[in-house]
Amino acid sequence: MAGRIAVVGGGILGLAVARRLGQVDPSAAVTVFEKEQDIARHQTGRNSGVVHAGLYYTPGSLKATLCRRGVGLLREYVAKHNIRYDECGKVVVAIDDTEIDRLKEIARRAEANGVPRCAWLDGDGLRAIEPHARGVAALHSPTTAIVDYPAVCRALRADVLDAGGTVRTGAEIVGIDEKPDGVWLRVRVRGTAPVAPNGHHPDGDSAAAKARLREVTEQVGPFDMLVSCAGLQSDQVARLTGEDPSPRIIPFRGDYWLLRPERRDLVRGLIYPVPDPRYPFLGIHLTKRVDGEVLVGPNAVLATAREGYTVGTVKGADLRETLAWPGMRKLARTHWKTGAKEILRTASKRAFVAEARRYVPELSVADVVRGPAGVRAQAVDRDGGLVDDFVLAQHGRVLHVRNAPSPGATASLAIAEYIVAKLVPETEPQSDSTA
Repeated sequence: MAGRIAVVGGGILGLAVARRLGQVDPSAAVTVFEKEQDIARHQTGRNSGVVHAGLYYTPGSLKATLCRRGVGLLREYVAKHNIRYDECGKVVVAIDDTEIDRLKEIARRAEANGVPRCAWLDGDGLRAIEPHARGVAALHSPTTAIVDYPAVCRALRADVLDAGGTVRTGAEIVGIDEKPDGVWLRVRVRGTAPVAPNGHHPDGDSAAAKARLREVTEQVGPFDMLVSCAGLQSDQVARLTGEDPSPRIIPFRGDYWLLRPERRDLVRGLIYPVPDPRYPFLGIHLTKRVDGEVLVGPNAVLATAREGYTVGTVKGADLRETLAWPGMRKLARTHWKTGAKEILRTASKRAFVAEARRYVPELSVADVVRGPAGVRAQAVDRDGGLVDDFVLAQHGRVLHVRNAPSPGATASLAIAEYIVAKLVPETEPQSDSTA
């Protein structure tokens, strides 16, 4: 495999792939291109930090197999790098008898996927684990955990650099040309000179610095292979190589509220609802984080920009593309009632908290303050279907990750193994002990 390899995307998956490439072939020259001025600025750095055990996923799917493999690899990796990791456990709560059958299906999938030590709880058993939660039954997953994903990314970057690779930040891919000698990239960088490898742009992110900078486009290459792990921009990068526009990434913003410090004792670990099987979203839940904060959320509302983390962030080009996609129009016609409820929760703190109070009745509007927001890259096909499983597309020298939603961060080290094994077929998954 020895040669030059480009990886697009400085989130957890792109960095995991770059690290794995260096492990498999130390002589390969691996370069990661990230358009932001630092790594993990979007989905990786804006999620709840949960390490999913594999409860929900269809047995035999990529999500199921790579999540279970990924949990073990991630646990081993963070232990080796002294990164915060807490097996605080999770309960999935049925609030009435109408949800029991769906909860039983989750329990069946958990068993089929090999999730260890799951237990069915009655109402008293639930309160023994989460004293402030209420429900008629629950599924307890004691090995579901929380972790500091940005710290994982910083460690992965260090691994890439230690192996002789390069991580270029502030470097956006705006063109991809496949030529006889390899893959050439058109890279837009901010500044009057190429962005320095392996670090931030020397002028930083201040408003004054941005005002001094101008954009420069470079031709970089040739590369023997290209792996795109572009997250919210994955379909855009795929189109640069002539890939099918389907599935299209439709951005859904998820807003969070935070429990006030004096009310964090309402939650010991993770309290989740029984999800609606029609959607890949897990519903508003209560999530402890490794920094001690407790998140309430998220909702799932259409974002008006791919990187639109506030209600007022609108990017016309992104919004026009979203609304023009045939699958989006079909999705809206089919699920408009659910969409209206999500919009209500966005507009009303009281409505948002009321949803979480179904599981923790003591929770009140006064107990929460505004928290962070994230944007989920939801792949939607032409027919309006919400693409659920991981999706890869490979043609020649180029491999695109077209869909890697939750549990993508949990599974990242296993997805990296899977991708590199496709590029180098003789590679077999192995222990992460070389980390």
